[in-house]
Amino acid sequence: QSHRKFSAPRHGHLGFLPHKRSRRHRGKVKAWPKDDPSKPVHLTAFLGYKAGMTHTVREVHRPGLKVSKREEVEAVTIIETPPMVVVGVVGYIETPKGLRNFKTVFAEHISDECRRRFYKNWHKSKKKAFTKYCKKWQDEAGKRQLEKDFAAMKKYCKVIRVIMHTQMRLLPLRQKKAHIMEIQLNGGTVAEKVDWVRERLEKQISVHNVFSQNEMIDVIGVTKGHGMKGVTSRWHTKKLPRKTHKGLRKVACIGAWHPARVGYSIARAGQKGYHHRTEINKKIYRIGHGIHVEDGKVVRNNASTHYDTTEKTITPLGGFPHYGEVNNDFLMLKGCVVGTKKRVLTLRKSLLVHTSRRAHEAIELKFIDTTSKFGHGRFQTAQEKRAFMGPQKKHLVKKPGVQEEL
Repeated sequence: QSHRKFSAPRHGHLGFLPHKRSRRHRGKVKAWPKDDPSKPVHLTAFLGYKAGMTHTVREVHRPGLKVSKREEVEAVTIIETPPMVVVGVVGYIETPKGLRNFKTVFAEHISDECRRRFYKNWHKSKKKAFTKYCKKWQDEAGKRQLEKDFAAMKKYCKVIRVIMHTQMRLLPLRQKKAHIMEIQLNGGTVAEKVDWVRERLEKQISVHNVFSQNEMIDVIGVTKGHGMKGVTSRWHTKKLPRKTHKGLRKVACIGAWHPARVGYSIARAGQKGYHHRTEINKKIYRIGHGIHVEDGKVVRNNASTHYDTTEKTITPLGGFPHYGEVNNDFLMLKGCVVGTKKRVLTLRKSLLVHTSRRAHEAIELKFIDTTSKFGHGRFQTAQEKRAFMGPQKKHLVKKPGVQEEL
């Protein structure tokens, strides 16, 4: 490399500074979709857990394109979304400085996995969270106060948000502490929103009630952390020539003599990853049902299609690496999403009005791949593997009372 350019456009976007570790693990919704009172009352977000990726085959239906009516192989991400539980409601009033919390009402019964969130160490604590609060629902004075609170919300509040938590016991994760989130209610009048929450306190809400097939949604989360990294990895600056003194994965000039400081926009080594990010326009390819019982039979075929009628679950052979099995409802999103496996992700309804053909295209999957994601997978199901490989040693069950011949 005898010649090197000495001028180049800057590397890395300055809009994402400072590149430091996120203060929160769960993605925060910083803007909610605009409320439209003419629509029915509905939730605008949900929480899910990233399980892994696979690929699908589908036929493209976009007239005018060369690829139209042809098959396309696309990468998809599976996000497990067990039902969330409604445990409270918050009313906000408008002030000259913005929204202010006016009233918060919690449900009578709150599960341990939710109450764990209020402690640093549940094991060492007295586990007293909400023990006094829940008595409000039992005596007459408390009930009158709660009725007053709900009436005041209907009268003064402009924004109603629901407090919901995830159900960790349904997931294949070690964590027992639930993730709690306020989710804004849109549609209908304020009174209708408050009534909607009152009906659903302590009830489970499925992801099917929030999102729909072919919808464009936004994913908010924290990216995969990479720790301390140099400028080449962190900012993708060009490596210096081979013979460079004192290293070549560096920035050659970090600024002029004067001003006698290193500018904020100069690429430097430091933290890479574990940053809070919002990715918009992720198309839902499928909202899958978890493994459930129907007419006395266990239904597992949530990865079948009209073309591929094989009975198979979305979990690949051997499970999703570093995650496990997906037995609950799930979302299949086109492409990749932020974060590592097991990461909690906030799924939000889009803030935009979608007009493009790509956004409105109806997705009909022909095939969903369920081969092992650990190595070169060959078989879609365990039955297919057994039929091809024949009986393996683990399948040959020893008969009781028969001694093995040496």
